[in-house]
Amino acid sequence: MELQAVILSGGSGTRLWPLSREQYPKQLLALVGQDTMLQATAGRLSGFKGALPVAAAPVVVCNQEYRFVTAEQLRSAGQASNDIILEPAGRNTAPALTLAALAVEAADPVLLVMPADHVITNLQGFQEAINEGIAATLNGAIVTFGIVPDRAETGYGYIRFGASREDGGKQIAAFVEKPDAETAQRYLDSGEYLWNSGLFMMKASTWLKAMAHLQPVMMDACRKAWAEGARDADFVRVGVEAFKACPSDSIDYAIMENLAGATGLGISGCVVPMSAGWSDVGAWDALWDVADKDGNGNVARGDVMFEDSHNTLVYAQDRMVACVGIENAVVVETPDAVLVAHKDKTQNVKQIVAALKAGGRSQASAHRKIHRPWGWYDSIDHGERFQVKHIVVNPGARLSLQMHYHRAEHWIVVKGTAEVTCGDKVLLLSENESTYIPLGHVHRLANPGRVPLEIVEVQSGSYLGEDDIVRFEDNYGRG
Repeated sequence: MELQAVILSGGSGTRLWPLSREQYPKQLLALVGQDTMLQATAGRLSGFKGALPVAAAPVVVCNQEYRFVTAEQLRSAGQASNDIILEPAGRNTAPALTLAALAVEAADPVLLVMPADHVITNLQGFQEAINEGIAATLNGAIVTFGIVPDRAETGYGYIRFGASREDGGKQIAAFVEKPDAETAQRYLDSGEYLWNSGLFMMKASTWLKAMAHLQPVMMDACRKAWAEGARDADFVRVGVEAFKACPSDSIDYAIMENLAGATGLGISGCVVPMSAGWSDVGAWDALWDVADKDGNGNVARGDVMFEDSHNTLVYAQDRMVACVGIENAVVVETPDAVLVAHKDKTQNVKQIVAALKAGGRSQASAHRKIHRPWGWYDSIDHGERFQVKHIVVNPGARLSLQMHYHRAEHWIVVKGTAEVTCGDKVLLLSENESTYIPLGHVHRLANPGRVPLEIVEVQSGSYLGEDDIVRFEDNYGRG
């Protein structure tokens, strides 16, 4: 039997806007350290010396919108997975975990369920807690990990624990919702409460049994979606309509809070205390809490200057940001949006995102820089009948064979070598050379070289939307 990492990589991280967006959420960002949060999560069992061997690769459940960048980040971190399960719609964590359990049902490993967007600074403490919970999972328990609190936090749910178990961990006495400040202080003073981390561990068969007994409608929908699924390279696409019909609920609400009343099920709940420098980095103030600070309590990412400023976080992505006389603030600069907020009000950023969505603003869901399976492009300028893009194509990659009804394109190579197909002609372009793709011509751009290909593309025409594209052939399964 193995310990199988399951990474839940859904969610949009709206409270970390404008850096985190629906199509490029916070788990794909390097908010703390050099690795992205997804990469750091995938590496948390590296060097594990516990009671079970670790499976070679994680099972990942993610939104299909960012499947390619998820796969590439895992590959570049040495954690490539052949089991990246794509959710056609968000249905919360209980259905996501059920899909992962179905993927490994035959082997029936112990599943270690980790959200992709948490920070763990003490890997030794993390792995020790994981090892402590294994015995209980082998005895049929569903284990959750409770963070030993160091402050009266009102932003987390809590778990009240009971007596110690013979097989490790403690009984779960109650789950409680996010408290007010006075209640949170009482929880902290009692020593009987832990923060609810969202980390879980159980055998795959234990989870599926609990789902079948406590959430039969959800279980049936997931089994149907899985049975209708198909593999597409590293990805597993489940049945779309079956999964959309699945009820939406979290692991806590669907299963954990119902275990005590499930007589005859033979599955117990268990909580293992964990001290591992944990944070869910749910908002910008939480990132300030865990980040390294200067002598004035300031956190800087990018080209930032402080003068007479204190306890402030600034993230500069595209330009230099200077702060004078600022205190307890958050400033986040991206090429197409800037956030300025009081550090105590960052939970309310999600209301800005909701307003952007309601207004049909693109900044709610996508960055100016868009990642694709072949590389990325950045829309650096646009007007009524033109658009300029900086395009980077990875070595050996190529775009789809395509055609546009409403626009023509000029391509200028600034780095590398481009292989250009236009109609029945194929030509190679090197640096400082250019070509023209007339409206209505079938064409393709490819990088036959060993270094990234960079071009500047100038589009002109009556309509410049990304949906003006007809694909005839594509390496990445896009219609």
